[in-house]
Amino acid sequence: MRKFRSIAIYLPQYHPLALNDKAWGKGYTEWTNVTTSKPRFPGHYQPQLPGDLGFVDLRLEETRIAQAQMAKQYGIDGFCYYHYWFTGEKLMERPFEEVLATGKPDFPFMLCWANENWSRSWTDRSDDLLIKQVYSEEDDRKHIHYLLSAFKDPRYIRINGKCVFAIWRPLIMPNPTRTLQIFREEAAKEGIGLYIIAVEHNDKTPDYFYYGYDAGMEFQPHCNYGYAKYKDYVILKLNKICKAIIGKAKIPVIHSYKKYMRYVSSKPMPYYKRYPCVMPGWDNAARKSHRAFACWIGNTPLLFKEWVIRTFKKFKPFSKEENLVFINAWNEWGEGCHLEPDLKWRTGFLEAFKDAVDEYNPEI
Repeated sequence: MRKFRSIAIYLPQYHPLALNDKAWGKGYTEWTNVTTSKPRFPGHYQPQLPGDLGFVDLRLEETRIAQAQMAKQYGIDGFCYYHYWFTGEKLMERPFEEVLATGKPDFPFMLCWANENWSRSWTDRSDDLLIKQVYSEEDDRKHIHYLLSAFKDPRYIRINGKCVFAIWRPLIMPNPTRTLQIFREEAAKEGIGLYIIAVEHNDKTPDYFYYGYDAGMEFQPHCNYGYAKYKDYVILKLNKICKAIIGKAKIPVIHSYKKYMRYVSSKPMPYYKRYPCVMPGWDNAARKSHRAFACWIGNTPLLFKEWVIRTFKKFKPFSKEENLVFINAWNEWGEGCHLEPDLKWRTGFLEAFKDAVDEYNPEI
């Protein structure tokens, strides 16, 4: 076992869905936005197109196996699959349910409940609510019973015997304490303990521990430690150019990856339990084709390796198994945030990660 376990966040959206067909048109997938993205300013790296694995379809078992084999080859220890549950209605569940049913790939995993409303707001529309989250104690029980088969799987990532389960918006529920209590009580009836992580989106001292969470998880680039005020002249100029091109009301946010990485990675670990997160890049222009977008320019495998090394050096695991380091993400192509190879860098970011693991993440 290595000192750190590296967990890559995994989006299961790369296959057609009836809901997406209805909302966006027949055959819509994440690739629809990715392939039609255009550069917004000189030197802007768009579109970002897949390399070695091609345009994956997550309905295919061989695709899921190839992803896991590649991740393992380059030092990734597991996937954190986004999980969607809306009052009993599931979304994008097929890839993970098939992973569970077939036992393939033989690769560790955990789940993160993406518990926001499902709407068009993540692209260019915020006016249509597609599925609303409605919370209740009855639904909490149904939800946790659905998850039990995953928690019982020997591949599930555990800390001290407890299944690690993350919640995207940890305080959005009407009564987070009761929801977590129900989850734990119902899981305990099956002999399962839960280690529940709150995904952290800002830099304020969290109060989610009062509600029963075991730890927090930094999410990049949402935890930016006030970096927005540290734009340099070149970045400000790019913002002005882009603003002029796409319209006054659609102001982009452009950052230097190098400066951002060094700024946030220089911040000390907080006094409470929070797992760190790194990212190979970020650019959600593909999703925001007609609206303001955010991107980090100048990201390279070498700079990503530096961020990973800085994180390994500063993070002291809370115990032997409380040693998770998250990567955003394995395959967030619509947000320009992917370890999966693209045509420009191929496996460069994966190689950089493996180099950092080999040098600074020893076997213990």
